[in-house]
Amino acid sequence: MINKHNFARPILYLAITTGLLLLIPLIAMQFTIEVNWTLSDFIFAGILIFGAGLAYIIISRKSETLIYRVAVGFALFTGFFLIWSNLAVGLIGSENNEINLLYFLVIGVGVVGAFLTKFKAKGLMYTLIAMATAQMIITITALLIGMSEVPGSSVYEILFVNGFFITLFLVGALLFRSAADPEINAEI
Repeated sequence: MINKHNFARPILYLAITTGLLLLIPLIAMQFTIEVNWTLSDFIFAGILIFGAGLAYIIISRKSETLIYRVAVGFALFTGFFLIWSNLAVGLIGSENNEINLLYFLVIGVGVVGAFLTKFKAKGLMYTLIAMATAQMIITITALLIGMSEVPGSSVYEILFVNGFFITLFLVGALLFRSAADPEINAEI
């Protein structure tokens, strides 16, 4: 059972870490015009960072095993990185290209899958495979509808960037597979 003391300290550390991370672009803005964040950028980044950290704190408490906690962190980081890079520069074309909205479906698959499987390692393994599959479907769709003709989105770029995230989701699935395997857990 989670008591308030055991839960409050990680939340405090997370809030401090989030604040410190947000200082990086704030300080960078003082020295370069390349970094130009608005208040809404800071708010969204803060929510995204704090939300991912809070999700880790809550979900990782579902198991005492190290491999499960690593898998949760890896999966959340991959989802965080997908959202961050998609909003920052876009995975296909620029961040304003409407097809990039489809990547939020990948995150949706992860959220729904996690809740449906009650955050069990085996279920999360299948959830990450489903996320990789959704990412693959988006990739194929983008190529079939000619998104490789959009500036900054060659066939190679679309395949490489999406293949990178597909690989990360599959590595996460393997980590959850290890967390679900009682023989492996007994050795750790």
